[in-house]
Amino acid sequence: MFVLTVDQRRSRRGTDLVPELLSAHERIARPGDGVVLPLERTVGDEAQALLDDAALVVDTVLQVVRDGRWSVGIGVGGVDTPLPGSTRAARGPAYLAARDAVERAKRRPGAARIAVELGLDAGSGGGDGPPAWERAARDAEALLVLLGAVVARRTDAGWEVVDRLARAGATQGDLARDLGVSQQAVSQRLLASMWPEEAAARPLAARLLQEADRS
Repeated sequence: MFVLTVDQRRSRRGTDLVPELLSAHERIARPGDGVVLPLERTVGDEAQALLDDAALVVDTVLQVVRDGRWSVGIGVGGVDTPLPGSTRAARGPAYLAARDAVERAKRRPGAARIAVELGLDAGSGGGDGPPAWERAARDAEALLVLLGAVVARRTDAGWEVVDRLARAGATQGDLARDLGVSQQAVSQRLLASMWPEEAAARPLAARLLQEADRS
């Protein structure tokens, strides 16, 4: 399981962004579609969700950090059952790990404030060095921070084509017609936004998170 704890940066000096965050999450994730307990406000300027799909975790995290206004902690591990109807009432090692992760993410420099922590039930692999799932969690964090830095630096023009391309069935030709530009211009925007590199790396990030969850 994966617990996301999302905390608004500099919330005391700005407006409450949690309602906007919840609306955005509803557009990319629906209950039963990898969502065990949907994203909801837990306390103050913080929100939390329980997911069981690593690819959706990657999608959600990169959607959240794209504007640099959030810190995101990902807790990986078990949760107490039976599950309550609200993530505010849920408990377990993954929730404790997500709390530790978001606190560490807040201290990370740069726009991509993301951290991954394993739940306390992860155990130890014995032998030399950390077990495979600990290495996977560490590598997943490093890759997500890198991807987060890419999306945080993307221009509005880049997002215009990336967001449209993400829609089912959209092609570069469709984008060119919609935007009134040439396909070459669309291709140049995609290359400048590093979308091909991001798209290629997303499955690896999900696979690393899944490997970490095997603990």
